[in-house]
Amino acid sequence: MTIFINIILLCGFLMTSAYAENVQPAVGVTSAKSPAQMIDRDSECTRCHDENETKPILSIYQTAHGNKADARTPSCQSCHGESVKHLTSKTDAPDVIFGVKKGVYTPNKAQDQNVACLSCHEKDPKRTHWQGGAHQAADLACTSCHVVHSAHDKVREKPTQALVCFTCHQDQKAQANKFSHHPIPEGKIACSDCHNPHGSAGPKLLVKNTVTETCYTCHAEKRGPFLWEHQPVSEDCTNCHTPHGSNITPLLKSRPPFMCDECHDGPHASKSPVAGNAAGYQGGLASTSNPSSSYTGRACMNCHSMVHGSNDPAGALLQR
Repeated sequence: MTIFINIILLCGFLMTSAYAENVQPAVGVTSAKSPAQMIDRDSECTRCHDENETKPILSIYQTAHGNKADARTPSCQSCHGESVKHLTSKTDAPDVIFGVKKGVYTPNKAQDQNVACLSCHEKDPKRTHWQGGAHQAADLACTSCHVVHSAHDKVREKPTQALVCFTCHQDQKAQANKFSHHPIPEGKIACSDCHNPHGSAGPKLLVKNTVTETCYTCHAEKRGPFLWEHQPVSEDCTNCHTPHGSNITPLLKSRPPFMCDECHDGPHASKSPVAGNAAGYQGGLASTSNPSSSYTGRACMNCHSMVHGSNDPAGALLQR
C-alpha cells in the first residue's frame, strides 16, 4: 500500500513539474528561481552598475525589492526586461527605463513603466482603482512618486511623505502650514491616512467612500449616532472644517458666529430651532439693534456646546 501511495505522489510531482516548465510568466515577470539563481541574474547587471553610480543602485538590496530570501523578489530583468542588446552595447538602452527626467537614456512612457510595476502589484487591493483614477489619468508613472533603488522611499515614510505630495499639491502645502492644521508637518499623520493615491471609489481619492467616513476613522467620537443630530455633521465635515489647514482653530472655514450664520440666518428667539429660524440677534426682530452679549462675543458655542450632536433628552438645541 505504501509503495502504491509513493508511486501516485511521484506521478503527481512529475506532472506538476512538467506543468510548471510550460507555464509562461506574466509580462515583465521572470519565472520563479532560487535566491542563488536570482543573484546570478542580477550579477549580469551589477558587473557595471555598482556603487560608483551617481544614483544609488545597489541600495535596492536594502529594500523589499532586493530581499532574495523571499521567492517573490524580482531580479533586475523582472522590471527592466531582458535587455539583451544593452548587455552587449551600452549605447543600447534597457528595454524599460524608469523615471520622469531624461538622463543617459530617455525614460519609457508612463504607461509602459507602470505595466512593469503592476505586473506584480496590481493584485494589491489598494490598487484596485488605479485604472481611471486621478493620478493614472494625469499620466503619472509609479516612479513619479516612488524611488525603488533607495533604502528609504520618502513617499512611504510619514515624516517625508508630504514633501513628495507637495511637489504637485502646492495649495495643500500652504494650507498645511497654517496656524491650525492636521499634524502632517510634524510627521504624526501622512497624506495616505486620508487619501489613497493609487485610486479610490470615493471622491478626492479618499480612503473611504465619503468625507465623513474618512474623518470618522480618527474622529470616532463625532460619529454618533446621536439622539439629536446636527445635520451638516452627518452630511459633510467640510461644511464647517477645511481639512488641510486654517488660521481659525479648529480647522474652521470661518469664525463663529459668521460660520453659523451661513445656515442659521433668522431671529435667535424663534420658537423653531431649525435653519433660518434659529439664529440672528437674541430677542427677535424687535430688538435687533441690541444684540446679546453671546452674539457680540462671537460665542454661539458658549451655549450650543454640543455642535456635533447630543444624546441628552433635553439636547434638542445642542446645549447639553
